[in-house]
Amino acid sequence: LKVIAIDEQLRVIYEDNVHFDKDLPEFKTQGGVYIHSDRLTVTSPVLMWVKALDMILEKMKSSGFNFSQVRALSGAGQQHGSVYWKKGSIQILKNASPELPLHQSLKGCFSVSNSPIWMDSSTASQCRELERAVGGAQHLASVTGSRAYERFTGNQIAKIYSQNPEVYKQTERISLVSSFAASLFLGTYAPIDYSDGSGMNLLQIWEKTWSKSCLDACAPGLEEKLGCPVPSHSVLGPISPYYSQRYGFSPDCKIVAFTGDNPASLAGMRLQEGDIAISLGTSDTLFLWIQEPTPALEGHILCNPVDSQTYMALLCFKNGSLMRERIRDECASGSWDEFSKALSSTVAGNSGNLGFYFDVMEITPEAVGIHRFNRDNQKVPSFPKEVEIRALIEGQFMAKRIHAEKLGYKVCK
Repeated sequence: LKVIAIDEQLRVIYEDNVHFDKDLPEFKTQGGVYIHSDRLTVTSPVLMWVKALDMILEKMKSSGFNFSQVRALSGAGQQHGSVYWKKGSIQILKNASPELPLHQSLKGCFSVSNSPIWMDSSTASQCRELERAVGGAQHLASVTGSRAYERFTGNQIAKIYSQNPEVYKQTERISLVSSFAASLFLGTYAPIDYSDGSGMNLLQIWEKTWSKSCLDACAPGLEEKLGCPVPSHSVLGPISPYYSQRYGFSPDCKIVAFTGDNPASLAGMRLQEGDIAISLGTSDTLFLWIQEPTPALEGHILCNPVDSQTYMALLCFKNGSLMRERIRDECASGSWDEFSKALSSTVAGNSGNLGFYFDVMEITPEAVGIHRFNRDNQKVPSFPKEVEIRALIEGQFMAKRIHAEKLGYKVCK
């Protein structure tokens, strides 16, 4: 959990973080999560998140941070995680005693104590059922921006309802991680924003309303438990009196809707129409501002957090930096300098040599293995080292462009 405070000139005046494994060892998480015995189910304890918030605010207080100067507060949460509030919890949230840390007041408030998160892949049967119920994967993508994905919230809710209908019945509100965090500051249930809400397989991205057929396919009475979605830049209301009394926040401090981490990246990097951003990590992520999207079976279309009338596209490629590092080690003695020299020694287009490099099953497209083709389009078993390096880099970036264009991205001339 990270906090950053900025002044009106966007200068950073305070920064800190809480590390779940190290600072909250009592929860016994690894990387902030529990990986269950089936290796598919991955969750995080909700109370760990609440306790982390208590801890970071206490750290700020003891450092002398002046909470009374904070005019507005917003945040981002990991996309696709969900939190299940037990019946009656809204009263406890509204009336939390400023004498107690929040996690003590809220410890009985969650019908599901360990939240399903973005790493979970245990809902394959629910995904198939959702796609079947609404008329196929492409139709679901056309309505909600994505085909059914195992980590998406609708499928997680369907799993909880089918495995434990009693727990579902005891739940009065379902939040995303982002709207859950906003709720803690608001002192009442915060609405889900359009942008994070588009990562659920439940929101009609064109109308910005819940899809009745998707809701019905997941669980009964779901619309009431989700509340009405709102634009991502909505001012939700003033901060809860709990924070004014415990930490000295001004009662006028505004809470602005929280959103998902991916939409927040688009906003934070100040992307505009026609811009494209690429994060080169273990997985490569590509996100872009898009005017007229064409939802496809690969990639995601989300509502744009900055401009509710436009969209953002998101593509994820699993074979990212680890793939590049392996070719660097094999072809450039483990040196990025040598890798760069080899890349510069070959011409753009690689004299017609082309390669696809997937050490693990790729998401976009669904493929695995190393596939090399020469200028005559014949498959070959190997390339010279410098050709291999350019084939890898060009192949990865061409794939990004091709799949972005399929989602409606236009390269501006």
